[in-house]
Amino acid sequence: MSSSSPTDPKPAAGALDADTEAQLQRLLGKEPLAPAQPGNQSAASDPEQQRCGMVAIVGKPNVGKSTLLNALVGQKISITSRKAQTTRHRITGIRTRGDNQFVFVDTPGFQTRHGNALNKSLNKAVTGAVSDVQVVLFVVEAGSFSLADAKVLSLLPTDVPVLLVANKLDTVHRRSEIAPWLRDMQERHPFAEFVPMSAKNSRDVERLLDIVANYLPQQLWWHDEAELTDKSERFLASEIVREKLFRLTGDELPYTSTVVIDQFQEEPGKAAARMVRIAATIVVERDGHKAMVIGDKGERIKRIGTEARQELERLMDAKVFLELWVKVRSGWADDEARVRSFGYE
Repeated sequence: MSSSSPTDPKPAAGALDADTEAQLQRLLGKEPLAPAQPGNQSAASDPEQQRCGMVAIVGKPNVGKSTLLNALVGQKISITSRKAQTTRHRITGIRTRGDNQFVFVDTPGFQTRHGNALNKSLNKAVTGAVSDVQVVLFVVEAGSFSLADAKVLSLLPTDVPVLLVANKLDTVHRRSEIAPWLRDMQERHPFAEFVPMSAKNSRDVERLLDIVANYLPQQLWWHDEAELTDKSERFLASEIVREKLFRLTGDELPYTSTVVIDQFQEEPGKAAARMVRIAATIVVERDGHKAMVIGDKGERIKRIGTEARQELERLMDAKVFLELWVKVRSGWADDEARVRSFGYE
């Protein structure tokens, strides 16, 4: 497995490197933030100077991995929701910036509570994602470290640089506590870098890209400069419908609900350049869940369809016709064959 890392010496245990100390000073308001390096995607890249590598984004459920991936890529390619376990698959996002091409892999949050077939599939996606990467972004909530975080950390490889991404810094009210927390985190694992940030702050995102670029090996790009993901539009359609499903049902609907695309057909457009016809089935485990999804007089499923269609039209730059159905498949999450039939590894 190839890997590359900066030549700067790593800090001694218990002490933060000068860059991190300086960053903490800025976070505490003692020094203005320096502008991040601009990401120039339009200038032609010299093939001899190109760098490219895989970057795994890992962490427990609901720490902001998908939000971070979307920010790093510069466009939404992974769904987000307050509900844990929203991400079900390895989502690959591509960002080409200057001479650097980042191939990000967003993973499901590692599952420790239930051992059903679905969760085993999700955990397999996590461990598989870190098996052949150049750098790992271990995402935690700034100032926090739980048993679930520790479980994920224990799975990370020891021969690949791991960057501690302390996300959601904007939610930390007493930032003076971040420095001692970072020192404590350094004792838990020999992290290559410490990056306190907020995925919602564009300057933080650009700074993270600057840091990660140092770990990319010098090699030709794997993807075209304009590519943003290796996932198909059909896959993205199922993800967008599932995102709206979870957002509009809140905690009422169990996470085991999923979406299957039955039809994805592009047709000649009359009023638009592209027209896509999509038929999707929302799969739930109980009749009561089906009623939740449909809602009173069909209002909820109508809203799910409307919001999904509008977002798909923006993402695909096409006129979209979306038809939704709801079916009950009791116990599907415990059935390995059915889990695989629904597209899980």
